[in-house]
Amino acid sequence: METAAKPPTTPPLGGPGDVFEVELSEAGSPDLGSRSSGSGSGGSGRSAAEYSGWVYHIGVNSIGHEYCHLRFLVIRGRTVAMYKRDPHDHPGLEPIRKGAVSHTLMVEELGRRRVNHGDVYVLRLYNRLDQTKKGEIACAKPGEARKWIEAFEQAKQQADHDLMRGANWNRLQNENEINLDGHRPRVRRYAQGLGKLVRIGKGPEMLLRQSSDLRSQERVNTNFGGDTGDAFEAHEWRYVRTFNGIRIFEDIANSKGGKGILLKSVGVVGANPDTVFEAVLNLDKHKRYEWDMLTADLELVETIDGYCDVVYGTYEPKYLNWWKGKKDFVFSRQWFRGQDGAYTILQTPVGRNKRPPKHGYDRTKINPSTWEIRRLNTSGPSPKCVVTLMLEISSSFWGRWKRRHSSNFDKSIPFALLSQVAGLREYFATNPALTSDLPSTVVKSKASEPLIIQSELEDSEPGDEFYDALARGESFEDEDSDDDYDDATTPKAGKVKLKNVSWAIAGLALKKTKALVETSELVTNSSPVTVDPSDFHGTLRRAKSENDPNSWSAPGGEKFMIRGKTYLTDYTKVVGGDPLLKLIAVDWFKVDERFDSVALHPKSLVQSEAAKKIPFILVINLQVPAKPNYNLVMYYAAERPVNKDSLLGRFIDGTDTFRDARFKLIPSIVEGYWMVKRAVGTKACLLGKAVTCNYLRQDNFLEIDVDIGSSSVARSIIGLVLGYVTSIVVDLAILIEAKEEKELPEYILGTVRLNRVNPDSAISI
Repeated sequence: METAAKPPTTPPLGGPGDVFEVELSEAGSPDLGSRSSGSGSGGSGRSAAEYSGWVYHIGVNSIGHEYCHLRFLVIRGRTVAMYKRDPHDHPGLEPIRKGAVSHTLMVEELGRRRVNHGDVYVLRLYNRLDQTKKGEIACAKPGEARKWIEAFEQAKQQADHDLMRGANWNRLQNENEINLDGHRPRVRRYAQGLGKLVRIGKGPEMLLRQSSDLRSQERVNTNFGGDTGDAFEAHEWRYVRTFNGIRIFEDIANSKGGKGILLKSVGVVGANPDTVFEAVLNLDKHKRYEWDMLTADLELVETIDGYCDVVYGTYEPKYLNWWKGKKDFVFSRQWFRGQDGAYTILQTPVGRNKRPPKHGYDRTKINPSTWEIRRLNTSGPSPKCVVTLMLEISSSFWGRWKRRHSSNFDKSIPFALLSQVAGLREYFATNPALTSDLPSTVVKSKASEPLIIQSELEDSEPGDEFYDALARGESFEDEDSDDDYDDATTPKAGKVKLKNVSWAIAGLALKKTKALVETSELVTNSSPVTVDPSDFHGTLRRAKSENDPNSWSAPGGEKFMIRGKTYLTDYTKVVGGDPLLKLIAVDWFKVDERFDSVALHPKSLVQSEAAKKIPFILVINLQVPAKPNYNLVMYYAAERPVNKDSLLGRFIDGTDTFRDARFKLIPSIVEGYWMVKRAVGTKACLLGKAVTCNYLRQDNFLEIDVDIGSSSVARSIIGLVLGYVTSIVVDLAILIEAKEEKELPEYILGTVRLNRVNPDSAISI
């Protein structure tokens, strides 16, 4: 048996980056971000995109011990293989795990997890039809996790492509039907097992902390360079003053949901968003001393989940003369990463029951605040990001300062918090080793250096899917040991320049009118059916006025930004027009268990005689996890039949993978507490990639069941929203993402405004 390479001893956290390789198509361009020019498994003669890099394989072995092993992962087409070493440097190396990605694969981010004194970012892979088939991998940095999700999404699209072509149907069918728990256990050598047990405890601290930094030269579909949202916000920011080169703004809009005045400081930091995010969350006081004068002495009190924790801090006043004695404070930190790679961190004070005051310290509260970190694309080689710190302060204090322009503001807590942006900027400016993007490599495929992945999987166990290999766990045999390495491997370095992304708001002349949308999406030569919303009644009533609580209404699309006609060349977005479909009713249910297939219920609106006369009904069933669970069901009607060759027609009758890649929602909190607004954001979200969506296509309707509880990030956000739901007004826009020139400009399928919905009014089923 070939001897594996032994990794070097533990380097410091956040060490050198690792290799990500993209096999180029025959045309010589990377296949990332779009369907590969090769099938990857179908034997059609076309080449396939390859994604590879270092990850951590984590789980529980057969004796119940948690493990975390450094592994080299390769995704080629729809085939995945796991190695102990980089197979590009060791031709002929056999994988220790291999399998296929099926079209039912789901990848969920579990957030940040502490593993033996080190933090990793965990991804859970599972089959949406059978969640017992699962496994976990982890990455050193959060940005890498996002890029691996994109890589698995490409493999999933390849699986769907193979399924549609009917290639190797029998093999595909067997893979989907295999019992992943049915493998026979291998014979173990107990002497080796005992030796492994003796060495237990040195696992994760031996990890290289190298990053897989999956990188692509794909055209980015999000807009890092301009406004961060796809809906207009109610904030109106006015520049107030510059401190330490950082601009400070005041929100002068009349906020109905806030308790004070909102301030924000904005600056450009010379580092990528992942690096800045980790610096903000890092509790190492020696590093925080270099940029944070207020909250540098922090201790972890509690980890709630992968996206939330509680920290305790102390401060001895030396520079802020408003404090007379030593203070301590406790606050929670909740963070999210958007599909565009931007980060949001919410910081709110918590009660003293989490941690009693320390002797000699007086308990104080830190101002509620949020961090927003997003990439800024520039022409230069060095990465940059825009960092915004927003906080709430007392309106009386801010009013006194504006009237007197007292220098005391420079010695106040809000000033110390706002100055953190300037501190971060200087911290990274004086530490150039932290500011560069992680190295990566782009290589061409060489027929003389094939990887032993065996795309067709004839030699592997039948029906062996990749999360099956993960779920089996690491055991004691030679091929799974991390201690049989004979040489150190050094990742190769290189650079990939990302394309610049511009963003602009175009004139109304560039958007499609509703008449043009109907012409392309609906069968216009048929007589329209009159759809009167008064003929349909849901459990949530329609609003009688703008301020009518616990109700719904159907706003226009003018407050949302969608892709314009020239989006593929200049990333221009335009103001949305009138929705194509008419919102006819909204149901608000509460249930003990998840409620799917609402449209099939005998008492459903869809089953009524009036609804059966409608050419097409789109049912959006948002499943809200809580105690009890809630279902928000929206019914959208088309007055004419849908053109089967249109984008909507292809979405209605397409595959689940196609729907997952196109079903998009834009949220906007119109009124409500400002921190809820920042948590929800206004960026468009591909729901099929963020959460599990199940589709039911029958008769004259398509129902989309959106399982919000399938994502820990979505659960965290919805939990925050539910705490303020009776005081917020939220607008939602639903659309199908346009990815080809003939599909542009986009159009809005439907909208809904939910006005201060009361959970107690939900109807039990």
